[in-house]
Amino acid sequence: MKYDFDQIINRKHTNSAKWDTAHGLDILPMWVADMDFKTADPIIKALEKRALHGIFGYASIPDAYYEAEVRWWEKRHAFKINKEWIEVSTGVIPSLSAIVQAFTEAGDKVLIQSPVYNYFNTSITNNGCDIVVNKLKYNGESYEIDFDDFEQKASNEKVKLFILCNPHNPVGRVWSRDELKRLGDICLRHNVLVVVDEIHRDLVYKNNQFIPFASLGEEFLMNSITCTAPSKTFNLAGLKTSNIISANEKYRKKINRSLNVNEAIEPNVFGIEALIAAYNYGEGWLDQLLDYLAGNRDYFNSFLKERIPKLRVIIPEATYLIWIDCRSLGIPSAELSMKILEEGHLRINEGLIYGEVGEGFIRINIACPRAILKEGLERLEQVMKLIN
Repeated sequence: MKYDFDQIINRKHTNSAKWDTAHGLDILPMWVADMDFKTADPIIKALEKRALHGIFGYASIPDAYYEAEVRWWEKRHAFKINKEWIEVSTGVIPSLSAIVQAFTEAGDKVLIQSPVYNYFNTSITNNGCDIVVNKLKYNGESYEIDFDDFEQKASNEKVKLFILCNPHNPVGRVWSRDELKRLGDICLRHNVLVVVDEIHRDLVYKNNQFIPFASLGEEFLMNSITCTAPSKTFNLAGLKTSNIISANEKYRKKINRSLNVNEAIEPNVFGIEALIAAYNYGEGWLDQLLDYLAGNRDYFNSFLKERIPKLRVIIPEATYLIWIDCRSLGIPSAELSMKILEEGHLRINEGLIYGEVGEGFIRINIACPRAILKEGLERLEQVMKLIN
């Protein structure tokens, strides 16, 4: 089936966090990480069928759910997992919070790599832990890991967990096998548990390869916990369904208890049906989506090169989020994002929310029809003309 990703769908007045919390009627939102595309038809049909049943009581999780998750990992990522390794959760952030709670005590430290998704901070600090930052190194084109600094930070006996983002939000890196193994080896040496957010695993562009951290070898498998969901891949964030993968039975028991304590273990009845349909029948839609997103990424980069050359695009290897170097403007990212909102009626994310090394950067979501992307870029261009 051929999908039309150019179709513009009005999302206003649908209780959309992205579109219905705007600061004015003419605001174009290109910030929060969901897509402005309809999901795959098999998912919509599965949800329609479930809705027609008319009763939406407490749900149990069928074998088909676990089988779909297992099959997707093996087919899409050549990684064989067992159904017993899966713990179901309501979302990746609730999962991270439950894991931090299960494996730390107040005053412990958790290691992250900044700039990184800002809700990592919330999951850590809400559980009484301190954040330790390994700053990613920007080389002018992409980001690299400072391994010496990482080992120095990981060697602190108070550091109990390392939260790894792969593919990385917001900088768009897909970490290589060698990079992942170096990180994993350091964590093993210093008895640090690796918690991996792989929610963007399916949104990888051609000529880049996503490597599941847990697939690197037995030692890495048993010293890691993986969090993922179909939400970014198939635009299902509102259905609140995700999975935690751990081969370590001792870890799973602690995770399960923490999820239960926080009542984050019961999935949405529609989320169950959506995951099954997505992973069993949604691959064709995803392949077409990736081609369309690659076109958006290339259009975005060309536009900035030709018409806003002071802004530098960090070309993403994955995700539909574009990280932009605006430091040549000499304007703090918070001030710049406000100018873009007020003068261009365009809402984006300021870089500083992802850590202090995000100062001078902004993040823009390109998962929208090309016409909307074009309008957003033209609004950005008008703001830049006012600044210059």
